[in-house]
Parts: sequence; C-alpha cells; structure tokens
Amino acid sequence: MLLEAALYALSGFFMKFSDDSMDKKNNHILGVISGIICVIGIGYLSVTFSDAATIFLAILMGTLLSAKVDKLGHMTTLIVFVAILFIWGIPSIGIITLALCTVAAWVDEVGNDRKSLKQTKILEIFFKYRCALKIMVLILCLLGGLQITSKVTGLNFFQPITFIYFILFDLAYELAGLKFDSTYNGLQGIYRVIR
Repeated sequence: MLLEAALYALSGFFMKFSDDSMDKKNNHILGVISGIICVIGIGYLSVTFSDAATIFLAILMGTLLSAKVDKLGHMTTLIVFVAILFIWGIPSIGIITLALCTVAAWVDEVGNDRKSLKQTKILEIFFKYRCALKIMVLILCLLGGLQITSKVTGLNFFQPITFIYFILFDLAYELAGLKFDSTYNGLQGIYRVIR
C-alpha cells in the first residue's frame, strides 16, 4: 500500500518534471531521464494493478488522441512504457472502463489547451486541473466501494483506494509544476559542482 502510494506520487512528479524540462527549458536529456523514471513507476503499477493499467493507458491514449506526443522525450517514454507492458503484460481490464477513462483524459487534454473553453472561471479551473478524469475515477471508485457488481461485460469498477492514489499522483504532478524552476536550478547547481 505504501509502495503503491509512493509510486503514484513519484510518477506524477516526474511526469510533470519531464514535460517542463522539455517545454520550458528545452532540456531533452533531462526530460527523457525524468520521463523514464516516471514510466518505470507507471509501468510497475500497470503490470501489477488493473486499476492503474486502466488509468495510465487512458492517459496515454488521451494524449495520443489530442496529438500531444510530439517530442523526442514523449516518444521515448511511450516506447519504454509499451515495452514494459509487452514484456510483463497487464492484468485484465474492462474495455468499456478504459474507453470511458480515455474519453475523460482526452477531454482534459483538449480543454486544457483551448482558451475558448475557459470563458468562465469554473471551466478554467476544471480544465486547468484536468478534472474530467478525476471525476471519472471517483465515480468508478464509488461504484466499486459500494460493491456493485457490473452487469455489463467490459465495465469494471475500481477499488476505493485507487482514488486516493490518483489524487496523490495529481498532487505530485501539480507540485512539480509549482516547484519546477527551483528544482531545475538546484539540479543545474549540482551538475556544475560535480563537473
């Protein structure tokens, strides 16, 4: 339980740090290294837990559908993630659950980029913090917590703890964004000292 929580948090942190390294500093080496650290955590979670596999595959497909896998670091981490899943396999997941989460992840990505969708404060906050997937995960966790058995083949509910893990992932993602400059500058200082 602690390992899963730590891996969700570390994966969220390194996912954002990887993106910002490439987008803000044009540092593709650091972006790839931190992306691979992220993918190792996500890969372990995805081959071990069906809820994690569903969520992280949905995030991957949502970003692919919104054409955001557009840099060397993104492509490298995509290849590593797919290789991990291919070699170790994934647990059984519900295809309908995956589709619902993918649509939510895609809505988050598209909404985050479109200024026209942020005309009101509530929509701006909704898309800034990518709330569609959070709501979908929450619904699936609540249904799982109520121990409702799905009568629809391919629609699987999540364990309630998955929502907490996902929030840890997201909080760490946001923290990496807030602390990116100071973390990046600290790493640059260490690099100069070691050289």
